[in-house]
Amino acid sequence: MLHPRGVLIESMGSLENFRLTVFRKVAEHLSFRKAAEDLYLTQPAVSLQIKALEEEMNVVLLDRSGSQVKLTRAGEMLLKYAVKSNALLDEARQRIATFSGSQGGALSLGASTTIAQYVLPSLLSQFCALHPRVQPTLVSGNTEQIVSAVVAEKVVLGFIEGPALSREILSLPFLEDEMLLIVPAAHEWAERAEVAPADLRTARLLLRERGSGSRKIIELALEKQGIRRGALHVAMELDSSEAIKSAVEAGLGVGFISRWALTKDARVGPALRIVGVKGLRFKRQFQMISPKGPGLEGLAGEFRNFVLTATKAGQGMKKPPTLGHAKPRS
Repeated sequence: MLHPRGVLIESMGSLENFRLTVFRKVAEHLSFRKAAEDLYLTQPAVSLQIKALEEEMNVVLLDRSGSQVKLTRAGEMLLKYAVKSNALLDEARQRIATFSGSQGGALSLGASTTIAQYVLPSLLSQFCALHPRVQPTLVSGNTEQIVSAVVAEKVVLGFIEGPALSREILSLPFLEDEMLLIVPAAHEWAERAEVAPADLRTARLLLRERGSGSRKIIELALEKQGIRRGALHVAMELDSSEAIKSAVEAGLGVGFISRWALTKDARVGPALRIVGVKGLRFKRQFQMISPKGPGLEGLAGEFRNFVLTATKAGQGMKKPPTLGHAKPRS
């Protein structure tokens, strides 16, 4: 008699040799301790599994002689096959999941900071409600870091804010965004509808770090107005939209931020004001990126299609503010 539907799907994660799972984790972190933490094992248990794998293959996979763990040439070769093997098993689990009427399995995503904080959580919540067997993971970083993660196949699908400067990936726009200039309520610009681009030369600017898609958009737009990046007074570089909002509120300067980052922020109006830049709109398209090659299949393809449909329809997404939505209070 066959097992009830779903039993095979739930157990397929164990099809990978457990020693290979442990090996991949140690190779990923180059640390027995960190691998043990990820796998909820003791460090001696991890060492035991690696030793057993090396004895089984009759080769040394990890060099433990120095202060840091290193992969041997044999270990580097095995890691490539272990990664491919795990990906194939995950694909098999996803394909077989369709027989139960529900997609399931791991879904590894990467997103630049703004998208990870303000856009993806709602979309993932809706997707997981439709596919409860999905086990998503999401790593965040700036645009350059996410592009690198996709190229290295550390994630199957990436979401970025800036241009993807790599020939190894495919890009697909999925959502419109606009960078807005925000100032403290007590700032001299707070009562103005807009400022001239030249005013930004002397302003204390709070910008994202280099490598950020948001930073690139601002610098490129201003360069078209004859304002070179070297002429800007960058008072501080910050690594997130939340940090910029807090710094602006504290009076440390003025900053540009995605309109999606202001969607539910009660500080817009009382503490933060949106000011236009005359003759300039800092518009952009958020992009989904994946490695060049065969089209996305399984969960990655399913999620990509869901995102395209949901964002086109505005499904479950509160409309963010635009210029003119945060006029000063009288």
